[in-house]
Amino acid sequence: MKWTRGYQSKDVEVREGDGGGMRGGGLIGGILPLVASRFGIGGVVVVVVGYVLFSQFAGRVGSTADSSSGAAQGSASADERVQFASFVLDDVQKSWQQRFAEGQAQRYQNSKLIIYRGGTSTGCGYGDSATGPFYCPRDQHVYLDLDFFNTLAGRLGAHGDFAQAYVIAHEIGHHVQNQLGLTDGAGRTGAASIRVELQADCFAGIWAHDSGQHDLLESGDIEEALTAAASIGDDRLQKMGHGTVQPEKWTHGSSAQRVQWFKRGYETGDLKACDTKSL
Repeated sequence: MKWTRGYQSKDVEVREGDGGGMRGGGLIGGILPLVASRFGIGGVVVVVVGYVLFSQFAGRVGSTADSSSGAAQGSASADERVQFASFVLDDVQKSWQQRFAEGQAQRYQNSKLIIYRGGTSTGCGYGDSATGPFYCPRDQHVYLDLDFFNTLAGRLGAHGDFAQAYVIAHEIGHHVQNQLGLTDGAGRTGAASIRVELQADCFAGIWAHDSGQHDLLESGDIEEALTAAASIGDDRLQKMGHGTVQPEKWTHGSSAQRVQWFKRGYETGDLKACDTKSL
């Protein structure tokens, strides 16, 4: 992906870990499938989407197994990853600003990306790296521990900068859903949750379509995103985690579905093509 090194975004905040605590409810849009973990919020029982199913075989995201890889990259590399995430965030949001201006009654309101290490407080409770990247609708922020990208490449086999860009675009897809009132089913299990997650994949594909129009794509970028989408399908992670596939426990969709809906957004560039209600 073509991007500007040294880039800074006013919508990115970098935090150090701020200690332990209970995970809160109301998180939606974790890019990873969940292990059932329920919390009552305001009388409503929700499911914390994003709790890492593959923790059973991969350990905590950002665990000691991954830390050697992260440490070897050094602070300069970490700074570059923040710059890359900042560039992607702003480009994704510029794309949605333009689309809202052209086709929506309301104006797009930017989300913020909180980059943290280990754990951090959120508007939805305490979040940590074991949750994976996620979106909190209460504060409208995306939360990302950059060590997740080590796991994405190293343990899940999804290499490349556009695989990382897909993750950020997926989470901003949930922010778009939140603004358009399309989050019904978020935080649940089964078909309702899958519809929300696949639509966010489709929205990520729409941004990839726009980035191609803006000459940001390089050879192999779309393949990197498709590999990332396939690597975190419910079926693949279940099989890696405990050797069996249990469709009744899916929350994000199969690898094939995630690839299909990202491709739909990329190939059409059309918001209407991302209607997952028929699923």
